[in-house]
Parts: sequence; structure tokens; C-alpha cells
Amino acid sequence: MAEASTASENRPETRPFLAIGLRLVAMLAVSIMFACVKWANERGVHIVETLFYRQLLGMPVAIAGVMMGPGISALRTRHIGLHISRATLGTIGMVLNFGGYILLPLAEATTIGFTMPIFATLLSVFFLGERPGIHRWAAVIAGFLGVLAIVGPGRHEGLAAFGVSVAIGASIATACVSLVLRRIGRIEHPAVVVFYFTLLPLPLLAAAMLWFGKAHDLETWGILTAMGLFGGIAQLLMTGALKWGPVSLVLPMDYSSLLWSTALGWFIWQSWPGSSTWVGAAIIVGSSLYILWREHVNHRASLDREISVN
Repeated sequence: MAEASTASENRPETRPFLAIGLRLVAMLAVSIMFACVKWANERGVHIVETLFYRQLLGMPVAIAGVMMGPGISALRTRHIGLHISRATLGTIGMVLNFGGYILLPLAEATTIGFTMPIFATLLSVFFLGERPGIHRWAAVIAGFLGVLAIVGPGRHEGLAAFGVSVAIGASIATACVSLVLRRIGRIEHPAVVVFYFTLLPLPLLAAAMLWFGKAHDLETWGILTAMGLFGGIAQLLMTGALKWGPVSLVLPMDYSSLLWSTALGWFIWQSWPGSSTWVGAAIIVGSSLYILWREHVNHRASLDREISVN
């Protein structure tokens, strides 16, 4: 009885409705951030400027997250190498993500981004030695068929074809980040990870601003400010959602970003996804959800085996 009581006390508190709410609002913030990236580009903002202001304006939010969470003392880390790896991969992913949203309509870029769990499954085979079963392999194949449905013969030509390639590259980079986060998440507080991801790229981006930085009008500065603030808020909300709810409950909420991106694309650019995008989105979302469900089932089976052994 004493052991059961101790296990109950050590089990993290779960508040599913709070977790779902935080993740849904986070997806709205992410969608606004990407819309601001695309909008700023149309107003002459170079992608280097966008990256710099995203990180710079996200710093106050990252610092607030540390102060409200583990405290400033938690920034004394012994794992700076892992933070550098995470920041490097994250910056590459951010460049590709921003590029994909600049080159493609919001809904198409968002939908292609949903292939991240598919690439994460593939990368886990090569780098983590995992052996997905037939169910997950079938979901991976279905996900790629969904991408083909979006691209389609003659759907994306010239510059747009390059945009599709960039968006797919962004998903691969994000999947690589997820593998690093599996490791660093076990040894560092999420707010600390967000802080170093925001801080470490800034010196290099600040140096690049000597060549790419320029003056903008007041409205453009407003767009850039909104981009940085909503990006930082999204990071904290996503972290908070995972604190209060399990991954299998929280991650499916990410697909709500397709609705936000579609609405923003229509409101700002009067752009509406074609039928092939909706078909591809349904296939990709379905396959990704199936992968998440299989991971949940395998995790529960592993826990049951541990309990039976003990």
C-alpha cells in the first residue's frame, strides 16, 4: 500500500481539458506567426530579418517561461552540446518552414507539415534502431500518397514545385528535431530548451543583419512584432499542453492549424484550398493519427509488461 501511495504521489497531475485548450490556442498562435511570415515577405522583409526578429522578439517570452517555471538557476546547464544541436537543427527547420510558407499558400504548407510524424517514423529506424510494424509502415506509405494527392500532376509547377520541396524538407528537419528532443527532454526542463533554442541562433543572425537588415514602415514593424510574440507564446503554450496532458491526447490537436491557416489564407489573401489539397490533407492527417495511436498502444503494452514483471 505504501508503494502504491508513493507511486500515486509521484504520478504527474493530468488535466486533459486544460491540455487540449492550451494546444488549440497554441495552434492558433502558430498559424498567425506563419501568416505574419508570409505577409512580411510580401512587404519586402528578407527571410534573414524574419528569422532574427522571430528569435529576438521571442526572447522576452522565453525568459518569462524560465522565470515562471524552473527559475533562472536552471539555465546553468551541463548539456550545452545538446542545446547547440537542437538549436542548429531547429534553425534549419525554421528556415525551411518559413520558406515553405512564403512559397506556398498557407493551407498547402500547413498540410505538408503534417508529414512530420511520417518522417520521424522513418528516421527512428535509422538513428534509434526502432522496428516499426506493418501497421506503422502502412501509415507511412498512406501519408506519402497523401502528399502525392496534394502535389498531383501539373498542380505545382516552376516556383511552386520548389516550395513543395522546401516544405517537405521542413518536415524532415522538424522530424530530426523531434529525435533530439526525445533525448534532451529527459534531462532538461522544457522552458530551458525553449530559452536556448531562442538565444543560441541570435549572434549569427545579428551578424547577418549587417547585410540584410533594413528600415520598414510602421505596419511592417507591427507584423514583425506580432510574428515574434505569437511565436514565443506558441512555444510556451505547446510546452504547457504537454505538461498537463499525454502526447497521445495533445498532438492530434495540431491538426486544427489547418482550419486556422485556411481561414487566415482566405481572410488575408482570398486563397482557398483546392479539392486535391483537402483529399491529401485527409489522408495525411489520418495516417499521422494512426501512427500516434499505434505509439500509444505500444506504450501501454510496454507499461503493462513492466507491471506484470514487477
